[in-house]
Amino acid sequence: MEEIKNKTSPEQASPEEEKASFSKDADFAEDVKKDAEPGRNDAVKDEAAKDTAGQDVSGEAGPGGHEGEAESEASAGTSADGRKGFFWKKDKKDPKDEKIEELTDRLKRSMAEFDNFRKRTEKEKASMYEIGAKDVIEKILPVVDNLERGLAAVPEDAKGTPFAEGMDKIYRQFMKTLEDLGVTPIEAVGKEFDPNFHNAVMHIEDESLGENIVAQELQKGYMYRESVVRHSMVQVAN
Repeated sequence: MEEIKNKTSPEQASPEEEKASFSKDADFAEDVKKDAEPGRNDAVKDEAAKDTAGQDVSGEAGPGGHEGEAESEASAGTSADGRKGFFWKKDKKDPKDEKIEELTDRLKRSMAEFDNFRKRTEKEKASMYEIGAKDVIEKILPVVDNLERGLAAVPEDAKGTPFAEGMDKIYRQFMKTLEDLGVTPIEAVGKEFDPNFHNAVMHIEDESLGENIVAQELQKGYMYRESVVRHSMVQVAN
């Protein structure tokens, strides 16, 4: 105990040791004073953050379960702003994934092209059917005209005969069949002249009718669905 007391006693310290101890205490007090200055700690933290930016020194286990492994490959280098350190490279895409994406894109394109082809084919088929139907109807219309002329030429005293009634029934059946197929006559008399449906071949002055009004129908026109098969041949007033 006496030896320990002798070693720690102030009387045993030399003047040089006391001077060194005093200098250390002064330096420690100066460091504490600097650390207490406002913004000192923030500046130190910012500097430390700059030094460690772009680096990953984590020792935690990665996705594979191996400690210290990173998800991406790291390489040393210099960043665009001049900082040096380790920077992570972007993972390269797996060739299998690229091939899957390529084949998926080709499949989508093929499906879209096939769908467009199907729609175009259906439209062409409908158009061809309509053109063929219009061609047949146009050849039948002169027969309808002759039936109408024949019925109009029947004398008054012969209209009640079996022959006249039979012709009238045939005509009505014919017109009903055309109507079921989508063939309808164009209304003309009393309507305003429309070049989309009427073909004006004569012109008269009639004060009882308005301007550009169809006064007489010389030949009946017909439509197939929404398209004109034959324009009405008309006489226009005023």
